[in-house]
Amino acid sequence: MKRGYDIVSGGTDNHLVLVSFLNKPFSGKEADAALGRAGITVNKNTVPGETRSPFVTSGIRVGSPALTSRGMKEKEFELIANKIADVLDDIENTEKQASIKEELKILARGFIIYTQSTY
Repeated sequence: MKRGYDIVSGGTDNHLVLVSFLNKPFSGKEADAALGRAGITVNKNTVPGETRSPFVTSGIRVGSPALTSRGMKEKEFELIANKIADVLDDIENTEKQASIKEELKILARGFIIYTQSTY
């Protein structure tokens, strides 16, 4: 929100964040693709007041369980939220997306899920 993105309902009380791009020139589909190239998995999602097709959408849904299960906390979430905003602020910049992907790979290495087989 500090970076100028609208969170549906003004915030969240659970593990999901719905971001609206009704006031942005790009769609949820475009944001989903750009963030995917940066190594950030989200889902395009319709938002209240939707103006685009459900196949394109005007928003994204971001969930936290994959990160909290790794042990990430507020510090990491703030860093990742800023990386999301960095991608969206310059959505066509594939070089920036590739750079952010490498930065996030380094971050993820500090939060290993499994060190051995689980079966």
